[in-house]
Amino acid sequence: MIKEEARFSETVDGLCRNINERISPLERRHTEMPLPNVAEVRKLVEMLRAMLFPGYFGDPQFPAGNVRYYMGATLDAAAKIMTDQVERSFCFFCDKITARGDAGAPPSQLSSGNASASAGGCGDCRHKSEQMVAAFMKTLPDVQNLLVTDVQAAYEGDPAATCPAETIFCYPGIMAITNQRIAHELYKLHVPLLPRMITELAHSATGIDIHPGAAIGRSFFIDHGTGVVIGETCRIGKRVKLYQGVTLGALSFAKDEHGVLVKGIKRHPDVEDNVVIYAGATILGGETVIGHDAVIG
Repeated sequence: MIKEEARFSETVDGLCRNINERISPLERRHTEMPLPNVAEVRKLVEMLRAMLFPGYFGDPQFPAGNVRYYMGATLDAAAKIMTDQVERSFCFFCDKITARGDAGAPPSQLSSGNASASAGGCGDCRHKSEQMVAAFMKTLPDVQNLLVTDVQAAYEGDPAATCPAETIFCYPGIMAITNQRIAHELYKLHVPLLPRMITELAHSATGIDIHPGAAIGRSFFIDHGTGVVIGETCRIGKRVKLYQGVTLGALSFAKDEHGVLVKGIKRHPDVEDNVVIYAGATILGGETVIGHDAVIG
């Protein structure tokens, strides 16, 4: 019988040759710092949804008589998870050399008050993550206010909706916009990786693909939703309604003299207030503007 270590030696050699910093964490400077964890990010989003829609998600025994304590405890737990995941995201791109004696210890076992508290971080990453999370948490009341208008728009915009609660529990558009509004605040704070992870959780569950960079006004409603795509540089006004299969995308991608895609330019349409875009419409280009009160049929 072929020894296990020799059985796939050729395949292993080939895979090892392919290792580089673009496809593997093994060549990163901070190899001792774990990557962002999808399961923990999913848990974080569920905790945030429980705060944004109290009583709908999270603990089924919602303490209606002591909402303030429940919200505070949930917020504290969510902040701890988010701080670790944001730090991991910063460390993924960090190129500062560390001089650490406690490298390899998980972040949960280290003091967050220490400048070098993170496992493998340079200190700056932990400090930045704590600042970013504190700033993000302050945005949650505004995010909640926006989501209230989205829920109302879904209820008023769909004759099949029996009550606003049904849209919170059941409508994929509400799930997608909840994740996107959370992710958008992190995107504005220049947190890497995590915003896209959050929107992709909703994308995989609903078929609605909204980039965290898209700026979306209040009272936004996606009916049915499957196949909707909204690009990074879209700007969407107030009281806009989209149906399934709508694409707000890019025409083409500019390249530099070396043939490399140019990043950070306006590529996607703007949609002004009170617009309805019906199923299957494809609207492309960074110079395209759909004027207020328009109907795309």
